[in-house]
Amino acid sequence: MKTILPGATIGILGGGQLGRMLALAAKRMGYKVLTLDPAPDSPCGQVADDQVVAQYNDIKAALEFAERCDAVTYEFENISVQCVEAIEHTKKIMRPGSDVLRVTQDRLSEKQFVRRLGIGTTEFERVVTGTDLEAAMKSLGFPAVLKTARGGYDGKGQAVVRDRAQAMDAFHKFDAKTMIWERFVPFARELSIVCARGADGKTAVYPVTENSHEQNILDTTIAPAKVSPKTAKDAAKIAEKIAKGLGIVGTFCVELFELKGGKLLVNEIAPRPHNSGHYTIDACACSQFENQLRAVCGLPLGSPEMRSPAAMVNVLGEGKGDQLTGAEKALSDENVHLHIYGKPEASARRKMGHVTALGANPEAALAAAKSARKKLAWTKK
Repeated sequence: MKTILPGATIGILGGGQLGRMLALAAKRMGYKVLTLDPAPDSPCGQVADDQVVAQYNDIKAALEFAERCDAVTYEFENISVQCVEAIEHTKKIMRPGSDVLRVTQDRLSEKQFVRRLGIGTTEFERVVTGTDLEAAMKSLGFPAVLKTARGGYDGKGQAVVRDRAQAMDAFHKFDAKTMIWERFVPFARELSIVCARGADGKTAVYPVTENSHEQNILDTTIAPAKVSPKTAKDAAKIAEKIAKGLGIVGTFCVELFELKGGKLLVNEIAPRPHNSGHYTIDACACSQFENQLRAVCGLPLGSPEMRSPAAMVNVLGEGKGDQLTGAEKALSDENVHLHIYGKPEASARRKMGHVTALGANPEAALAAAKSARKKLAWTKK
């Protein structure tokens, strides 16, 4: 197993906030960073050593990019599998690999994979034609969630449907080649668990977190979640089983539904660091981003141990201006940490940053994080 040492160049496919936080972890450990993103001056590009401006499906650009790197990873799953495969064919270290991406960027393939592992999911049906849609409505009924198989994130490409008219409307609106019809899950809580798996097969599993969404975008996360020891243990077992099944090397996240009684169902898998794991930067011995870097480089994983209960709240754009104000008020609480991503336009509902607060317990941390967020506002420059 080859180890990539500090001083080497890490390539990140994708220039968003996840890449930015990964790049910051890499720079702290002495690595150089190169990112590829179609948007100039991307959040990751602002802190990387250099950025290649290219589309995610540009194989020629991806190969030229990889030639400048000692190892390559990706910060989100909606990139070209063909580009990842092309990089792998050069024998360049590419972690996670194309096999992981092929499963996790397709919601149908992902559900089928999880089922093959013997892990529970909601009931689902493949939908391609109107006939498939009618059959799914009949077999699984309402309410349900209709999703595009590919390209969805932050609530995009999915709709809760409660009757035939809503289902038909969503079907025609999405106009996707393949969709998935999922029986709606009457969950008690939405949970997630972040796990890193090293090149040696060892894992570092972070505490299970409880999440709350607003308009399909993650709003708050508390860590650790207030679940029973059995539920926490079951979640960790699911993460470790998925890690081994995928053969993943890197950090990933499993989104879960907790039903009444504590039973867990897998909702989705994210093959990279996750929004609900941002608290690990300030609250854990080794963050999800550092462990992504360690895994990619073949280094031993760091400890996922929490040093303090924590809560994270997203800071979204409001469409009222691009200048953030109120930071001095938000940071008047010494237990509050502010992370802003460097995006130029704070359009409505766009993820612009997050606030993490530490506390004596998750509830106190959440109250502090929410209080700090209320003091922030976007205004015109």
